[in-house]
Amino acid sequence: QVQLVESGGGLVQFGGSLRLSCVASGFPFSAAPMSWYRQIPGKERELVADISSGGGTTNYADSVKGRFTISRDNRKNTVALQMNSLKLEDTAVYYCHLGRSSSEGYWGQGTQVTVSS
Repeated sequence: QVQLVESGGGLVQFGGSLRLSCVASGFPFSAAPMSWYRQIPGKERELVADISSGGGTTNYADSVKGRFTISRDNRKNTVALQMNSLKLEDTAVYYCHLGRSSSEGYWGQGTQVTVSS
């Protein structure tokens, strides 16, 4: 079955960096676009970034453009999110996602990112 396992979250100071990783299994990873979402309690999940199956096309939410970078390694079935210049408002649970939209597909268990002042 499909499994998505995130890691790399934690507590970081304002302006710092974190790298999230998602290891995927149970489906043809190299053929699947992937994405990262985040969710703040009480709010809907927000698309942060997505990447095409081959990695050649990426898209970002305006709020993270220029600070976050999504990448993938199809040999290792992993998708990563490098987060730089972190802000307080980046605090959220981050989820790896397989699917066409947030209303369908598969989710990882999530990893907490907390940015402190």
